[in-house]
Amino acid sequence: MPGKHLDLNKVTGAGLLITLGIIFGDIGTSPLYVLKSIIDTEPVTPQLVLGGLSCIFWTLTLQTTVKYIILTLRADNKGEGGILALYALLKGTKKKWLIFLAIIGGSTLLADGLITPPISVASAVEGLKILKPELNTIPIVIVILVILFFIQQFGTKFVGKFFGPVMLTWFCMLGTLGIFAIAGNITVLKALNPYYAWELLAVHPGGFWLLGSVFLATTGAEALYSDLGHCGKKNIRVSWGFVKVMLLLNYFGQGAWLLSIDGNLLGDRNPFYLLMPQWFVPFGILIATAATIVASQALISGSFTLINEAMRLNFWPKVRIKYPTELKGQLYIPSVNWLLCVGCIAVVLYFKESENMEAAYGLAIVITMIMTTLLLCNYLLMKKYAKLFVYSLLLVYLLIEVSFLIANLSKFEHGGWITLMIATLIALVMVVWFNARKIMNRYVEFTQLSSYTAIIEDLSRDSSLEKFSTHLVFMTSADNKEEIEEKVIYSILNRQPKRADIYWLVHLDLVNEPYCMEYHVTPILKEKIMRVDFRLGFREALKVNMLFRQVIQDLMKSKEINGLSRYESLSKHRIMGDFRFVVMKKFMSNENELPILQSVVMEIYFFLKRISLSEEKAFGLDTSNVVVERTPLIIRPPGNIRLERVETEK
Repeated sequence: MPGKHLDLNKVTGAGLLITLGIIFGDIGTSPLYVLKSIIDTEPVTPQLVLGGLSCIFWTLTLQTTVKYIILTLRADNKGEGGILALYALLKGTKKKWLIFLAIIGGSTLLADGLITPPISVASAVEGLKILKPELNTIPIVIVILVILFFIQQFGTKFVGKFFGPVMLTWFCMLGTLGIFAIAGNITVLKALNPYYAWELLAVHPGGFWLLGSVFLATTGAEALYSDLGHCGKKNIRVSWGFVKVMLLLNYFGQGAWLLSIDGNLLGDRNPFYLLMPQWFVPFGILIATAATIVASQALISGSFTLINEAMRLNFWPKVRIKYPTELKGQLYIPSVNWLLCVGCIAVVLYFKESENMEAAYGLAIVITMIMTTLLLCNYLLMKKYAKLFVYSLLLVYLLIEVSFLIANLSKFEHGGWITLMIATLIALVMVVWFNARKIMNRYVEFTQLSSYTAIIEDLSRDSSLEKFSTHLVFMTSADNKEEIEEKVIYSILNRQPKRADIYWLVHLDLVNEPYCMEYHVTPILKEKIMRVDFRLGFREALKVNMLFRQVIQDLMKSKEINGLSRYESLSKHRIMGDFRFVVMKKFMSNENELPILQSVVMEIYFFLKRISLSEEKAFGLDTSNVVVERTPLIIRPPGNIRLERVETEK
């Protein structure tokens, strides 16, 4: 991970090394299984080898280089990337349907995260079978995955220092092995001609369906875009030149070796390891395993980032987030980590070998790429790019990616249904959560704060009431500073009259940029009613308790408020006043009469809310000074109640 002081806008040696370690792990480990998947059970022929290599070359050129490296990296949200960051740039447009593209893309990307670590690690570890054919590699793969997920809680500050050197070693090894193999048969370079790709797809029996295997060469491109914020686009673009050359050298080197066994079956052999001299195989397996661990680490971190962004966009329930290091943007989500761990182990136990995983891999991620294409074209239109250029781009990439999707549909019955099922469940959670929040926000009632300032001032001075707190803090969703939720007024005046010296209204504005920490103070009634508006980036920690105390200290330094205790015995010793936060927690009222669909949505929403992080913990409030008040949510009360009064019979 990059250090906090690394300038991501400049191309530096450190930046390039870090980029190799973080950005290119997924796409960089593809040579372990792509050509093996293309050849599969067919006899090796020049048409199959050269056609497969040509497809790989033009896929990496058109899909990874042109679409992602050149075009998509332009769509950065204050330096951050990923499909949800891209959607955040489009939130202000009138095209409300774009939200469904973001939800589908985000859910399929998360679902794909269940199969990427297992297939990468398994492909590397299975190289041990060259040395010991009868070895059962499943336990080794599971142990590596468990260790990998276990260390997430400690952050990657220490381990991250080794990511760059590991991947640099890996790419140099790829290129070196490829060069020696190509030197033995340079005819393999004919595959640079796109004619061989066309011949494979149009002439070779079943050639079109091989696109499902070819696609594996570019699956890491979406993760590349998601990790943009860690390294900066300039470092990514420069280092991609090196990465692409090393990848192609290795692919073509494998192709050269395959041409030497023309007419034979590949069987269980992996052309990646067959490029290595026998004495180097143990070292090659070790380097490959280290590289796949780095690749898996990047994907896990990307999943944490994606869920964090989904929460900020109101697509996902609140979950606990930890910040294991001080590195900018690094976070750890325990629930996501262990769910991914269980899922990855289940994938290993279900598929057993990387070859079986290849048959299911890629179906979900191609859907993410199609959603990214649609969002990207809308972004380019918003940025006033020429319509002819944008629509031409849309046509070309929909043609490419829909072809990949159709070819990948053959993977559905071989296990692709698993990732699609998981993606559907994730999308369902996102849709329910987003729509339930919209329903609830529609029925939040606001009132003019000025109508109650005099009453609240009188309440503050009413010595007949026991003081509730020196500083009483309410979280408010009112964007208009002159308004307040009626439920807050009800809590202060009616539910239990709450006498305090200063009433604080705290509002959080989560802005569409990653790193922002600003606040503004509005005195509604001097030293009686104060409002604090925080502007926080979508990758900043929500620690309201800590942030609020910082605001109090700033206001005391500037002598805008007296933050000391108002009790004489404590004030003379300059003891800080006590604080109490009131959090309003809604529950579904029995009075509601909702249509069936809305009722189901709200039932699922409140179920998710019960098993997710509580409001006070989500805001980073200390439980010792928080009062939680349950308030009924009345969305649609029943109509006229036919209740008739009758006289008591004598």
